[in-house]
Formats: sequence, C-alpha cells, structure tokens
Amino acid sequence: MKTVIMPKLGFTQTESTIVTWLKHEGDAVVQGEPIAEVTTDKINMEVEAPESGTLAGIKFKEGDTVPVTETIAFILKQGESLPSGETKPRGSNLALGSNSEPMKTREVLAAANATPIAARIATELGIDLSVIKGTGAGGKITREDVEAAAETSDIRHQTLEEGKVRATPAARRLAEANAIALASVKGSGPNGRVQGEDVLAFAQHKGTKGQGDKENLSLSSSPPLLISPALAPKAKIIAYAGMRKTIGTRLQQSYQQVPHVTFDADVDVSAAEALRARANAKLKDGQTKISLTAIVVKACAWALQRHPIVNSRLDEAAGQIVLLDEVNIGIAVALENGLIVPVVRNAHLKGVHQIANEMADLGARAKANKLKQDEISGGTFSISNLGMYGVDRFTAIINPPEAAILAVGRSKPTFVPDAGGQPVAKPIMTIRLSADHRVIDGAVAAQFLGDVRAAIEEPGMMTL
Repeated sequence: MKTVIMPKLGFTQTESTIVTWLKHEGDAVVQGEPIAEVTTDKINMEVEAPESGTLAGIKFKEGDTVPVTETIAFILKQGESLPSGETKPRGSNLALGSNSEPMKTREVLAAANATPIAARIATELGIDLSVIKGTGAGGKITREDVEAAAETSDIRHQTLEEGKVRATPAARRLAEANAIALASVKGSGPNGRVQGEDVLAFAQHKGTKGQGDKENLSLSSSPPLLISPALAPKAKIIAYAGMRKTIGTRLQQSYQQVPHVTFDADVDVSAAEALRARANAKLKDGQTKISLTAIVVKACAWALQRHPIVNSRLDEAAGQIVLLDEVNIGIAVALENGLIVPVVRNAHLKGVHQIANEMADLGARAKANKLKQDEISGGTFSISNLGMYGVDRFTAIINPPEAAILAVGRSKPTFVPDAGGQPVAKPIMTIRLSADHRVIDGAVAAQFLGDVRAAIEEPGMMTL
C-alpha cells in the first residue's frame, strides 16, 4: 500500500485545494500518471500516482482545501486493503451552506461541477449553484458565472433553507448589525425576499420612534447603521482570497518591512529598437519576435553580473547577505485576477532570441494557468513593464526575498539635445529601480542602473 499525499509545491505553501480528481475510487493507475489536479494560491498542478495499483480510500472531495503532506488517498496492490477507518471520504467543506448546514442534494451536485473559487464565492453570497449554467470546460461553473448570477435579480442570493425568511446576505448582515428581526421587515424583492434597502428603511423608520415604544426593542436603542444605505444593497462583492490575497499579503509585507529606495534613469532606446528591427526582419514565419522587454532582461542580467550585491537576498535569521550564483529574472505578467512572475533562469547565459522565446512561452502558459511551481520560484531579480499600457513611469514593490526590482515605462518621442546642443527627437524610456536599502547602498544602485542604461543604449557593450 502506498499513500498519496498533498504535495508541498512551494517553500511557504501550507495548503492546496483539490480542483478535480482525474481518477476515481477503484480505478487502476500507473506510476507517474496524473490522478488529481490541485491548486495553490497561484497555479494548478497535477498530483501523480507514486506507484502502480488501484486508487482507493479517497479522503477528500473536489473543492476541499487540504494541508500539505496530508494523505489524500491510497494506492493498493492486489490483495491489499485500506487501513482501518479509511473507507469513506471526509466531508467536503463545499457541501456546507453559509450557515454550516448541509446543502440540498442538487446544490451538492452543482458544487461538484464548480471550480473551488466559484463554489466559495457562491457560498459567501448565498447563491444556489444548482440554478447556474456553467460556461467553463465541460459545463464547469466558473467564478464569472457566479458573479454574473449575483447581478441577476431573479436568482440573486436565494435562500435554500425552507421555513426561513427569504433575504439577501446584505439584508441579513444589516439586520444582525442593527439587532433587527427579519420577520418584522416587509420584503420588496422577488417573492417577497427582504432586500438590504428594506432593512435600512425599516431601521430608519423605527429609529424615529420613541425609545419607550415596545416595537423599538428590536433596534436595541437604535444603534447607528453600520453599512451605508447607498452601498449596502448594490455593492459588488469580490472575494479577497486565493491569488488576490496572496499578492496583497506579500506586497504589504514587502512595503512595510523592506526600506525601499528608488532611482530613475531616462534611456534612449534608439539603438535597442534598431537592433530589434534588424533581428526581427530576419525571422522566419512563426518565430517569436524580439520585444524591447527581452533586451531589457538581457541588459539587467549583464549588469547583475557586474554588481553581485544587487543579485542577492538578505537572510535576517542567519544574519547574512547571500550573493547568488544564478541570475534568474522574473518578468511580471498580468492575469485577469492578479499577477504572476514567471522566471527566466540563467538569463546571463542566454541570448536575446532565447530569452524572447522563453518569455513568450512562459507568458502564454501563465495566462492559461499551465505554469509549474519551479517556473514561478527561484527568482533573483524582477522586472515589471507597464509601458504597453501607456504608463510613463511608476514604482514597483520589491518581490521578496529579492533585493531589487526594475519598473519599465513606455518609450515615447522626446526632444533631447544632440552632440551640437540642438534639439532632436529620440525614443526615451524611463526605468526606475526599487532597491532594498538594507542590502544595497545608493551608490551601488546608481552604478547598477547606469550599467543597465548603458547596455540598452549600446547593446554591443554586453559582448565585451
């Protein structure tokens, strides 16, 4: 018998969510064959069978969040049986409604055909998954489907439990915050469902009565409304969880704990653009074109070799600064629901063509949620380019545990003096370095940024 555990996919990872079981109870599996798909806060990964045999004793359902290294199933050889007490899957956290009561069978079945985040948001908003038509692969209910349903008045926030007052979650929160009995509020929604506006109107009306009025007892001496009347019933709810929460937590910690110091440089990209045009003109159909970002990556890799302290990380626990041998550059990629930073490894050993190819591949797979854990970890320096969005300059927050990050703005025609002092239009791009001042002194940061600028303005410098 072999146990299948929830893998630890990252150094700081503590749990993962089971997206789908690719194999089911009693299925024959081959060692190395994917048996389940799980998701961390940023990527989906497949769990492979550690041994050939029969999959048995599945302990968690799709949508369950499981601590890393926890046993999730077993692989049995012929004649083997499950350990005592391991014959039934554990209850799914998605089989609970907002009040931790069992959902109806139709809702349980619908939850099984929903992505974890869709099911979680539906639970938070009180939406019946069984009335939503999924638009994902195989009819899977996606987050977008749930959010669209939340905006549809005829199914929004319907209560599943029989015998209870029909009310939206916003109405329930308002009623609880202001000690109002929902049964005493007349609903104006479909089928008499109590809306947030109804609770607010009731509270304001009752608050005008004397405190001696017995009908006013439910207001507990008319406490102030805790939610704005203008926002409570109409606000769109976005769950602060998963990737969004991970990004927020990491950046907050970085900005609060790391003393950022920034340096700007205006760069003439005439030579880089000319090099790019010549190289792309020689490409065959279907080959990846070189972007300006790929040249910036190469320039940073070259400069990092000249200034190893910028390619380092601070180990506070050990009281040391670690100078890293590899130059692994992360390139920030914007996703629909967040940000991810795939890494070009050993960029100092690669040409611009190879860097461009890897960037295109990583970017495409990042947007398709097909990256592997080692492709988003191990970075030693990061680049964030918002020039394609028309941003002239901005400050990027350091991606811990790295010591610096480069923010790249757009290239735009700017008049600058030529050798004779006459104004001439040049494509100028602003780059801004954010450095950890605990590790990198101002003079070193300035020298590094100067080398990056020199490499972009004269790409031939990188061959010396």
